[in-house]
Amino acid sequence: MELNDVRKSYARWAPIYDRTFGQITRAGRRRAADVLNGLGGRILEVGVGTGLSLPSYRPDVSVTGIDASADMLEKAREKVAELGLKNVEALRLMDARAMDFPDACFDHISALHIMSVVPEPERVMAEMARVLRPGGTIVIVNHFARDPEEKGALPVLERMAAPFAALLGWHSDFSRAHVSRTPGLRLIEEMHLPPFGMMTLLRFRKD
Repeated sequence: MELNDVRKSYARWAPIYDRTFGQITRAGRRRAADVLNGLGGRILEVGVGTGLSLPSYRPDVSVTGIDASADMLEKAREKVAELGLKNVEALRLMDARAMDFPDACFDHISALHIMSVVPEPERVMAEMARVLRPGGTIVIVNHFARDPEEKGALPVLERMAAPFAALLGWHSDFSRAHVSRTPGLRLIEEMHLPPFGMMTLLRFRKD
């Protein structure tokens, strides 16, 4: 999808996101926060959205969030103020394909349920690798398309929903190849998550 499509889609979803997609993606956010809390340091959350994951980080973990949607960021800022999340260093409007950060400035990075939304996911992966320090990790949680030969209703539903990507705000037929071939990143963990194993957590380490 184009960036304008993403912004329009999330402008529609922002008022109800926490009560809809927020419920579906809860398990992935919690698992990612558990992993990152165990690592500590300075964390960048790419596609922070309405800030649903921010309360899950430990108070001693410094978090910077970026998003391309001003409507989503407004909700995130409200959440930070209401909950007094002093460990949130900054929330910035930014295109993840061209981040305004120096090289190797974050210890770890999370990208939760956004890789099938962003335009040019390979560029986003390359940018995350650029701003990540050597030895740091990237935690991605996302829905990835099932094998077309796999039996069951889910692969069929994915193909049926694919033409409505701009309306839904995500690609149901998103291939993991978009995130698994970034030079300098090595996959070190994979986990399937609820609901029904629809979501997958991938953890990469920067060599």
